[in-house]
Amino acid sequence: MKKTFYRLLVVLFPSLLLAQIDPQSVEIVRDAYGVPHIYAPTDAGVAYGLAWAHAEDDFKTIQLGYLAGNNLLSNHLKNKGLAADFLAQFIGSKELVDKKYDSDISPAYKKIVEAYAQGLNRYAATHPEEVLSSSLFPIDPKAMLRYAQLQLFISSKGDQWVQRIVKDQLKFQFPAIEEVPKGSNTFGFNSQKTKDGSTYLAINTHQPLDGPVSWYEVHLCSEEGTNILGALFAGSPNILIGANENLAWTHTVNQPDKTDVFALEMHPKNPLQYRVDEQYYTLEKKKANLKLHLLGIPINIKKTYYQSIYGPTLKNKSGYFAVRTPALFEIRALEQWWRMNKARNFTEFYRALEMKALPGYNIGYADRNDTIFYISNGLIPKRKTGYDWEHVVPGNTRETLWETTYDIDELPQVIQPKSGYFYNANHTPFRSSAASDNPDSKKFSKDMGFETYDNNRSTRIKTRIEHYEKVDYADFKSIKYDHEYPRPYAFNWMNINHLDALNSSDYPDIQQLIERLQAWDRKAEASSLGAGTFAILYDQLRPDFRNLPEPKIFPPTTLVKAVRASQAYMLKHFNTLEVTLGDYQKLVRGKKELPIFGLPDVVTAMAARPYKDGKVKVVSGESYIELVRFTPQGPEIESVISYGSSDHPESPHYNDQMELYAQFKTKKMNLDKATVYAQAKRIYHPK
Repeated sequence: MKKTFYRLLVVLFPSLLLAQIDPQSVEIVRDAYGVPHIYAPTDAGVAYGLAWAHAEDDFKTIQLGYLAGNNLLSNHLKNKGLAADFLAQFIGSKELVDKKYDSDISPAYKKIVEAYAQGLNRYAATHPEEVLSSSLFPIDPKAMLRYAQLQLFISSKGDQWVQRIVKDQLKFQFPAIEEVPKGSNTFGFNSQKTKDGSTYLAINTHQPLDGPVSWYEVHLCSEEGTNILGALFAGSPNILIGANENLAWTHTVNQPDKTDVFALEMHPKNPLQYRVDEQYYTLEKKKANLKLHLLGIPINIKKTYYQSIYGPTLKNKSGYFAVRTPALFEIRALEQWWRMNKARNFTEFYRALEMKALPGYNIGYADRNDTIFYISNGLIPKRKTGYDWEHVVPGNTRETLWETTYDIDELPQVIQPKSGYFYNANHTPFRSSAASDNPDSKKFSKDMGFETYDNNRSTRIKTRIEHYEKVDYADFKSIKYDHEYPRPYAFNWMNINHLDALNSSDYPDIQQLIERLQAWDRKAEASSLGAGTFAILYDQLRPDFRNLPEPKIFPPTTLVKAVRASQAYMLKHFNTLEVTLGDYQKLVRGKKELPIFGLPDVVTAMAARPYKDGKVKVVSGESYIELVRFTPQGPEIESVISYGSSDHPESPHYNDQMELYAQFKTKKMNLDKATVYAQAKRIYHPK
């Protein structure tokens, strides 16, 4: 059936499927690890080649993302896709993209997204057996931008607020311990801090190892000035973090307050009317079209939501609540990333940031001109003072109806610090360099909601950097691969430091484990018994975390209970207390299973979930790593990813980087075309 459908599609809509890009003008060069290096005369041709190469490696994940962004996910995942399908309609992405595509997306970038869509459509047409839902194809650029907007709404925590409204849980709640293990590190040094006078940047992201927001590595090169190596998420037509011949940048997750919820004051008698100051407005009633599957039978249903002047609105038992975040009004994020790809110096890069299209993310930057730069970037509303913006605010006055966001030069940032370094590990932007170089928190409104805390990673990175008057490249790498907790522990979401104060002799039944934890060198090494005990203890603390009152200080009684539970767990599943971290925690893909380093909130962070036989497997944390050194001869780049370049189990590149990754090793990468071709394992054109 699928093959018939696509043969018909090729006949009826050749312009959609047989791309205007000539596939013979595009070359895909696969290196020894299967990483695609895409060459074409134009940027559009490169986008076409990227779509083809990524589809070869992981067409399924690309489709899942686009299905979610276009309220089609339940076509494939049945009822598991309903929430995403509702959210895609609730945020109004179709209407927004339809309204703004012609005016807001530049002609130059339209060529990129059109060519990328052409590449995907051509792949779908020639590989119909891999298509998850025929309703998605032929895909067009607007469908791609709708998915991007959904992702950026989620990254602004919009989905979390929607969930709280639906569940009638609008009092602030902390998430369960490490339920969403996202993070990342970055740090950069200029010649003030490096022994060889080079400029260094660590691209060290912490993301899920699988799924729509896991990284895919690629090198893109055109005759229109593009030459960049980095990583992107499934469905992105350009790189999101990486290095070109002149500069490099990366992101870490930041948490300024980007999203607000408004309680509407409803008319006492007239349904759907709400008061704003002295005037009443009527909610616009909308229906989300959803497909519920019962006993395998699809049933079309509708879920009601509303539109108010504040934004998309939901009703629960407590009333009507509207969600408002800048991501609801912006469709140019992918284009901004593309312009960051194209920048040749700091001035051009900063100009790209001034587009103000990315709703969030810290940015760490370095370039060949010895410039380093850090900014806590984001679209942060300019809010009226006097309201509790961390929680629900009144939606009955235009005082709370913000319309503008802060400009880039109004955000916390560090440019060319005298200390010669910056760093970020998802902690406060007000401690991002030496004390004399840090942004002054007093100059920023508290209503912006910037982080004020440190964590284990920021504490360790700062300590390691300041240990050196100047660093060489080996020092730089040792900082990046640091895997030690500080003393005392510095988790920003909990305090477990009573653990070190326990008198082990008071608890003879668990004395051995208490003393092991207290004597442990705090290094998250796969061979470490202390790290193994701590990893099991950390997981045993999860059930107590949610019910622990603020400020989440674990009392000795709870810690002792968890140590006892850890001992019972080891004896049950391993029949011994001699359990190393590598015995307990595995890096797993296919039939390959490796003992692996890392724990939550060490620099080489890892988050794991139950696997089998009492073991856990890593699902998030250290993911794509790219280390860049700008020298007079040009950039030197090395990288590694957790698994490999392909998501197909039969591919030799399904898990061929796991050993490098597990041993703190990298592979050398190159932007030089002659070198790439000389070392190529396969060169071919898209079909």
